[in-house]
Amino acid sequence: MRLAAVQHDIVWNDREANFARLAPMIAGAAAGGARLVLLTETFSTGFAVDNPDLGEPEGGPSSQFLSQQAALHGVWVAGSCPEIPAGSDPADRRPANSFVLAGPDGTQHRYRKIHPFTFGGEHHHFRAGDQLVQVEVEGVRIALFVCYDLRFADEFWGLAPTTDLYLVPANWPEPRRFHWMSLLQARAIENQAYVVGCNRVGEGGGLKYVGDSRIVDPLGELLATGSQGETILFADIEPRVVADVRQRFQFLPDRR
Repeated sequence: MRLAAVQHDIVWNDREANFARLAPMIAGAAAGGARLVLLTETFSTGFAVDNPDLGEPEGGPSSQFLSQQAALHGVWVAGSCPEIPAGSDPADRRPANSFVLAGPDGTQHRYRKIHPFTFGGEHHHFRAGDQLVQVEVEGVRIALFVCYDLRFADEFWGLAPTTDLYLVPANWPEPRRFHWMSLLQARAIENQAYVVGCNRVGEGGGLKYVGDSRIVDPLGELLATGSQGETILFADIEPRVVADVRQRFQFLPDRR
């Protein structure tokens, strides 16, 4: 399966502007043969923890945009957005940081970020999820995570036996860029799986983001990288490569 990671800037708190700038990038990814197109964390708003009205209903404009683009191009499109889960207490206006994977047939899968970034105050403005999510897309077994989750290796480990590909959209700021790059490769090496980290560029909320998006193979080799500008990364994800690496280097069964 060919995958594209769209490393993009985000217009702060302006969904319609972000939809307009992302639509041609998604079209370009699809034209390049991608069957799955990954956007960043909070692709439609930016990581705007200072906005009490940030949340939208589950199935709101951001996830609708993903589904519309998926249907238009006949591909899967994914990214995270602030959604208030259906059935939530009306007194709690905090959204979940919801990673939505939308299929061309209207299917939507959701992972709600389990680890709010307390260092940045995310826990005050976003509720935490409580379930890990795996999805199979065109024969590729995919595990969904978001940004800060990358620091918690045990959850990646737990899903490894049934995962070919980890997706990690992010808004990871420049001061800790070395952590981002190192952890992406570490998660790939220790789990013998593909890892795709798609990070934003530009400025928002007083922070600078420099991308450093990566597609890493099951041996930790870099298949594609992005630097500081908007770009689209492509790579072919092959489950047989995961199986071969795990057969040749049988490290996973040695975990205790």
